[in-house]
Amino acid sequence: MRSDAERERLRETFDQAAEIYHRVRPDYPEALFDDLNVLAGLAPGDRLLEVGCATGKATLPLARRGFSITCLELGSELAAVARRNLAGFDVEVIAGRFEDWPPGEPVSLVFAATAWHWIDPRVRYQRAWEALRPGGHLALWAQGHVFPDGGDPFFEEIQEVYDEIGEGMPPDAVRARPGELEDDRAGIEASGLFEVTGVRQYDWERVYDAEEYIELLSTFSNHLNMANWQRERLYGEIRRRLAERPGRSVRRGWGAVLHVARRRERTLRGGAGGRARGGAMDLAEELGVGGGLVGLVQQEL
Repeated sequence: MRSDAERERLRETFDQAAEIYHRVRPDYPEALFDDLNVLAGLAPGDRLLEVGCATGKATLPLARRGFSITCLELGSELAAVARRNLAGFDVEVIAGRFEDWPPGEPVSLVFAATAWHWIDPRVRYQRAWEALRPGGHLALWAQGHVFPDGGDPFFEEIQEVYDEIGEGMPPDAVRARPGELEDDRAGIEASGLFEVTGVRQYDWERVYDAEEYIELLSTFSNHLNMANWQRERLYGEIRRRLAERPGRSVRRGWGAVLHVARRRERTLRGGAGGRARGGAMDLAEELGVGGGLVGLVQQEL
């Protein structure tokens, strides 16, 4: 698990990639938004709160469905790009930290797309609970690398370069197959503030040429955090190896896990995640939640 200082430092790196983030990060499947709509019982005009919108990759499909969305984004550059991408929709993008944001009018849904793991685990569920109306929902999802049977061997082959530059995968890293990404329903339930009502998995593939794939890597926190010599060595080797392939490309499997959870009207005693208020009484002690969405291969978030 990352320390608080490391998490705070890494979550700020994405602002460096603001101008390419929207273009190179993959879109989430439309089926995910269809399922979210049903599982959370949403209706056009409902008010939504997004935590960590980046450039609006997850915001735009929901804005097109007629929802009123407030987005919180830590990075000022990312927030600026999001405002451009979402112009003309009923969306407000606010630059700031979810941990510090004072809730306003209660919303029907709080959601975070490949962002929840960057939020302080000691307060994130409590902040979401406070922002929701009674009966509202929390939706969390993240996309990551999956490895189908018969998938592209490039990722196994390139590991020797990651090892060489000191960025190899940890010994206990798991290469998830499609449909087998680990979910975090237990972590959500452990907060004592939410009841998980649905978990769905989605899988898809993308083909990248060398420059497209390097741009994608340049939006991941661990690659942004590399020293220049590490990136130069890695990206140079990616270009060389893909140039030798017949198609000069790499085929990458993507997967995502959607969690939808209903706000509990009275919290469970012993739950974690902050001081929840049920009526006039505080019913949960602030114990903190150490878990979170499972880290993806090479922390590619």
